Amino acid sequence: MFAVRQHVNIIRSRRLTVERSLWHYDPANLSSSRPPPWRCFSAAGWSAAKRVSKKQTKELKQGTIQGNPLPSVDKEELRQDSMSQVVKNCMRKFPTCVVLTRVGNFYELYYEHADEYAPKLGLRVAAKGKDGISMAGFPYMHLDKYLKMLVQDLDKHVAICEEFPEYHNGKLQTPIPRRVSRIVTPGTLIDEEFVEQDKNNFLLSVYLTAELGQSSPKDVRCKQRDASRSNLGLAWIDISTGEFFMQATPRSNLSSALLRIGATEVVLSPNIGSDIREEIASCLGLTVERLTSPPATLDPAYTDSWMERLDQPLSEEERSHVSTPEMSASQQLFDYVDRHLLELKLKPMRPQRREQRDTMAIDRSSIRGLELLKTARDGLGKGSLFNTVHRTVTKGGSRLLRERLLYPSITPEQIEHRLDLVSAFIATQDLHQAIVAHLRKLFDMHRIAQKFALGRGDAEDLLCLAHTFSRMQEMVQLLKPYGQCSDAKGQALHKLVLRLDLEGPAQMADQVFRSIDERGVVSWLTQAEEGVAADGDELSDVEAIESNLDLVLGEDVRRNSSTRLTGAKAQKSEPWVMQRNASPELESLHEQFESLFQEKDALQESLREQLSAPKLVLRFDSKYGHICQSPRNKGFNDNAFEELEANMVGNLKTVRTFYLSQWTTLGRKMDSLEFEIRQEEQSIFHMLRQLVVANLVSLRQNASVMDELDVATSFATLSLEEGWTRPIITTHTSHRIVGGRHPTVKLGLQEKGQSFISNDLYLDKRERAWLITGPNMAGKSTFLRQNALITILAQIGCYVPAEYAEIGIVDKIFSRIGAADDLFRNESTFMVEMLETASILRDATERSFVIMDEVGRGTAPEDGTAVAYASLHHLYDTNQCRTLFATHFHDLADRTQNWPQLGQYCTDLYEDDSGSFTFVHKLRRGVNRKSHALRVAKMAGLPSSALDVAQQMLAEGEEHKAKVDD
Repeated sequence: MFAVRQHVNIIRSRRLTVERSLWHYDPANLSSSRPPPWRCFSAAGWSAAKRVSKKQTKELKQGTIQGNPLPSVDKEELRQDSMSQVVKNCMRKFPTCVVLTRVGNFYELYYEHADEYAPKLGLRVAAKGKDGISMAGFPYMHLDKYLKMLVQDLDKHVAICEEFPEYHNGKLQTPIPRRVSRIVTPGTLIDEEFVEQDKNNFLLSVYLTAELGQSSPKDVRCKQRDASRSNLGLAWIDISTGEFFMQATPRSNLSSALLRIGATEVVLSPNIGSDIREEIASCLGLTVERLTSPPATLDPAYTDSWMERLDQPLSEEERSHVSTPEMSASQQLFDYVDRHLLELKLKPMRPQRREQRDTMAIDRSSIRGLELLKTARDGLGKGSLFNTVHRTVTKGGSRLLRERLLYPSITPEQIEHRLDLVSAFIATQDLHQAIVAHLRKLFDMHRIAQKFALGRGDAEDLLCLAHTFSRMQEMVQLLKPYGQCSDAKGQALHKLVLRLDLEGPAQMADQVFRSIDERGVVSWLTQAEEGVAADGDELSDVEAIESNLDLVLGEDVRRNSSTRLTGAKAQKSEPWVMQRNASPELESLHEQFESLFQEKDALQESLREQLSAPKLVLRFDSKYGHICQSPRNKGFNDNAFEELEANMVGNLKTVRTFYLSQWTTLGRKMDSLEFEIRQEEQSIFHMLRQLVVANLVSLRQNASVMDELDVATSFATLSLEEGWTRPIITTHTSHRIVGGRHPTVKLGLQEKGQSFISNDLYLDKRERAWLITGPNMAGKSTFLRQNALITILAQIGCYVPAEYAEIGIVDKIFSRIGAADDLFRNESTFMVEMLETASILRDATERSFVIMDEVGRGTAPEDGTAVAYASLHHLYDTNQCRTLFATHFHDLADRTQNWPQLGQYCTDLYEDDSGSFTFVHKLRRGVNRKSHALRVAKMAGLPSSALDVAQQMLAEGEEHKAKVDD
């Protein structure tokens, strides 16, 4: 039977009657069924006659019976079908995994796995049976809880050994087959509850080509120069959504690519050395257990087989653009996925290739320094740019927003289209509010569709897809009138609507609504959860283990059979999932089933009259089968009871229980018919599932459009709340920002009741670099960061925190702000600073935007000044990029004052007569040669005695400098 949730599926499969397992009757073929145990029938048939075989004594052979000795049999061979042997086989086959075995309503650990992991999971270990097998278990509805502890907290791979009940003519075959259906790892999560819904869970494959920088003929033919110079292939996938990406990258850009991907697990080609392993682990913050390698090298003959798995095939031209490193990384990725998903077949989206010419490059230090996703100090989301601009109301929209922040566009047309959408919703408040209200009601279509692509979707998921599509159609009707406008905003809405594919999904949604009984699904879920909760509350850990011990030892499968019954046996306590008119066959079966119910009601009323027992009921009991029960009452007609030829089962003081052949026969017919109905429901469900898979591409495309709609409306909400301005995007190498503000610092000051001082920025042909001086704490670093963030916001299609902003497209952003030592690599603070500086000077182009703060401060003043000057000179003269350069080395101002395209600006400090001072965060033209470090030290709480010594030393230094100058 299928179910509306995965765990309900297994509950239903185990809700077999004790009658079937004990009596072996077949409701679908009564002529071959065994009779109930209370009738003295032989196993051969329905005849009650005994069959006796007789022999004469003289016919028997006399003397010693000769025979060969019995072969020696290993105890383990006698248990080939037992649970213990199944567990041992799984543990041998998957030696690196923790094996969780499904036993009825529990998942259990055995042997050394129970001894090692049960204490870590808070489970009690029991040693039971003749062999003293160690076991520990938990109710199956807590699987997600313990998977999270094993997979995410302990970094273990978990092999889930499931039950696969087999039926023959409606009978459960024993022993129940079990096998590992899936291996769960941090990167192969699907629909577990602990998966973060608003971010992707990426599994990354890193493949190192044999020859560094050597291109293949295919690369040369398709002019993939960047790829041919790249010796590292990256391919990453979110199995829970089906999103698939690939990239070829030089070794030098690996850290930046890794940080933008943010994978939770990495698969490495066998030839990758320890240096790259250490870099990957450090960059992603992963343990060694999350870095794995395939068992063998890939066969070159099969490197493109992954392309056959895509939901849409790639054209020959698209295939030719996939470089050899990307091809190998993708094949390695899919090989790993296949070995872990086992029976689940992955059907991902078409790959999106990340190329430098399509998006703004943001290096590793800039992602961290600009705090795009989390703060640099404590690693939390609050205070980051993502947290500040996050106004999306769907999970998919949140994931898209995160992606855009890491991959800003450098295509003017794409940026303008996104800005037009934001402008459209700002201009039409009624439409804006209506669309947001509908978006809030959407389910995560990406993840639901992916469950069906993996064969895991259920009836509840079908309803979620259908309702989501219905709301989507309502949104389309709202958008169409506004999309008929001829201006840019109307055209942007029109293009968005045109991208929706509505025909196939509309038919699918209509078929789902016509087939599935929503009330039945809700009732089913309610009953299943209540039943599971009751089962879980009834047993402690030890009791649960004891209840399943016989299964482990392979002695008695029936003991663990569920006694919760269906259909006529439970008076139709479980609802139907499909509507009765979902198919002609189903409707006919329901009519027959209702006819049998009427017969049952008629029989029950007849017996009540005949026996003078107004409260008599016909029911099914898990222990006795189809029985008649009646409370004892004075008017009970004993004479009529004897005429019925009924068999008494129990004769208690309060209730009379007996068998009646008419009810037994009728009940079996009802059971058989209910089985047929469930089979037909299952057939309809499979048809609906295939319908979803057939529309998988359209569903994913529509989900992507909804994500874009969510991001656009969220940007409109943000802009209205904060008073942000639409930026003007140009192809020039200039920045003109009036009244710019730092988006996150401004909000932090507002929480404290303080105001933010805005600043202007003008970088163009007249001044393409600014040298900024001023006191500590006066806002130099904030000014640098805010302009980089404004640039990123503009190029993701968002309004910006400024009164006016004109942004020339930036191909790369570089940020060198603050540094810390890296003891793991034996790199000092200054070494880290120099590595970051070297990367900037090497890779910046004339279209790049560079912010550098305090370069050279980690060494002697003379050396630091020299390094700072050389860096600024290279950016100005060689790279010729837009540059903001903040420093406390005031000699730089003297040495650069005659550079024609460099402007000198500073912040200041204001002090009154009483000695009180405030920082002036407003930039002005000029140079400030006082850093006022001692004032900051005083604010930090340095002892006054220490400050006096510092002041004295500073005065002596100034006197010495004056003498030298003279």
